[in-house]
Amino acid sequence: MAFDLEEQEKVDELKDWWKRNGTTVMLAVAVFVAAVAGVQGWRVYQNNQQRQAALAYEVVQNGVQNKDTKRIREAAGQLIEKYPGTPQASRAALLAAGANYESGDAKSAKAQLQWVIEHAKEDGARDIARLRLAGILLDEKGYDEAMKTLEASHEKAFDGLFFDLKGDLLSAQGKLADARVAYKAALEKTDEKSAYRQVVQMKLDGLGERG
Repeated sequence: MAFDLEEQEKVDELKDWWKRNGTTVMLAVAVFVAAVAGVQGWRVYQNNQQRQAALAYEVVQNGVQNKDTKRIREAAGQLIEKYPGTPQASRAALLAAGANYESGDAKSAKAQLQWVIEHAKEDGARDIARLRLAGILLDEKGYDEAMKTLEASHEKAFDGLFFDLKGDLLSAQGKLADARVAYKAALEKTDEKSAYRQVVQMKLDGLGERG
């Protein structure tokens, strides 16, 4: 009987504890289950977004291969609108910007490049957009705005390209001494095995001084 009484006391204590804490425990379990389900659901959603974005990006690429500017614009626009947080959106915007500029629509090209600069998740995509935007502004003689675009921070791998374009800007403004400095910096930042060094060297030579 002593054993039975002891067991009964434990059962009663457990029942009493459950009355006091059962709701809290169940709530904690429910929150945990919901959190796990939420994480899994978010992963499924992200994976689905990536798949859909990849399919849409293929359409953009096909448009580029076929030189179908209209198709590029439409597909890129839909991708940017529906899947703006994906890497494919910024890449599509870069392709659309190129197609628009080649077709004579510089305004749309600049808008898409600015979108990449402001929204791209990849640093490299933002740097490419800055270079292309600065190049368009150079063609339009928007020198100050172009230089401001190039002054933004960027990955070191793009140093050579940024200095080279700065040299182009300065040269176009007749600031030849500053242009030489920029071109020399571009040479220093460009891999010695890169064929692009020859292009920069030619520009420097064209200013009347061999690097």
